[in-house]
Amino acid sequence: MQGLAALLVPAVLMLFAVAMDRVQCRLDKLSVSPAHVDEFLADADEEDVNNLAKAGFPAALDELRDRRAGRDDHLTESSETDLTITRAFRAS
Repeated sequence: MQGLAALLVPAVLMLFAVAMDRVQCRLDKLSVSPAHVDEFLADADEEDVNNLAKAGFPAALDELRDRRAGRDDHLTESSETDLTITRAFRAS
């Protein structure tokens, strides 16, 4: 019984370490640098702050960059309607 425990404990610890490494990698991908925060705060308006509160920082920063690049002007009519409906739903 002690031999089995001596074999299982290191294996369980290694599996736990691998799982925690994967969690850390995912968290690193979601982390935000101070430069991103400065960029967001320099150009953010009320809508951007609302997006930040609802969708999180990466999504809000992406939308700010898209709008700054003028991509919102090139939306199709159906996506504009969907966007309007989504914003109206969020506002209520």
